[in-house]
Parts: sequence; C-alpha cells; structure tokens
Amino acid sequence: MAINSFHLRICVIRPILKDLGLWSPVAENLLLGTAAQESHMGTYLDQADPTREGPAFGIFQIEKATHDDIWENYLAYQENYARVARSYSLPTYSYKQLAGNLYYGAVIARLIYRRVKEPLPTDPNDIKAMARYWKLHYNTPLGKGTVEEFEANYKRFVQL
Repeated sequence: MAINSFHLRICVIRPILKDLGLWSPVAENLLLGTAAQESHMGTYLDQADPTREGPAFGIFQIEKATHDDIWENYLAYQENYARVARSYSLPTYSYKQLAGNLYYGAVIARLIYRRVKEPLPTDPNDIKAMARYWKLHYNTPLGKGTVEEFEANYKRFVQL
C-alpha cells in the first residue's frame, strides 16, 4: 500500500527540507516525484527479490554505494548538512536505515540532488522538467526509468 503523498509532504519531506535549509516548492515536489517513481510512494522498500538484500532501499530507492558516497565525499565537507543527517539517523549512519527511516531517506535523497551543479527546475508545477532532472541526475541516463514513467507516477501518486 502506498504512503499518502500529502502526509509524506507535510510530515516528512517539508520538515526535512526546512531543517536542511533547502526547502522550496520545487524541491518538495521533486522528492515526492522521486518517491512516486522509485517505489510507487513506498509500495516497495527493497529493489531486489525478497530472498536477497539490495541493491536499493527505501521509498527513494537509494543504493548503498550512493549512500556511502554521500557520507564519504560530500557530508565529510558539509558540516551543516552532516549535522542534520546525523540528527535523523541511528548512530551507525547505515544505508540499511533507508528502508525504514523515512526522515533519513529524505535527507539523503535531497542531498543527492544538492550535489548536482545544475540548479533545480524553477516551476514547481512543471512535472516534465522535474522528470528530466530526476532522469539526468538521480536515475542517470543509463538507468531503466524514463521521463514518461516519472510523469505518469507523479500524476498517479502525488496529484491525487
């Protein structure tokens, strides 16, 4: 069963973005769209089959390597963001928290986008622009997801 997008917006994503000092309507909608595309708004918490772990976890489907890279090569140099990430994490900062800790997953997902040099799209209602940004910077050009899927899942799970 999917997570209610309004509750995810108000109870998880908006407070996290504000704590990071990175709130904007576009950032909020981009994270909602990412959750809609990556996990069908929380329907799937583990990308693999149930007999094995990984490779991606949580509502934002973040891979262990990406999680670890955020800590080693970004948060090591961004103390303000690292402080917020620590405040929402168990002491281990483990990627395994991504499956069950919505706050921590939202922090890491936003920081994945924050590392990108290209600014976020400007219009919070331009689903296509957010879909292109997600594809290029989150899913990557070689990833299986498509801009069209993102748009369809955004409309399905976020624009109820």
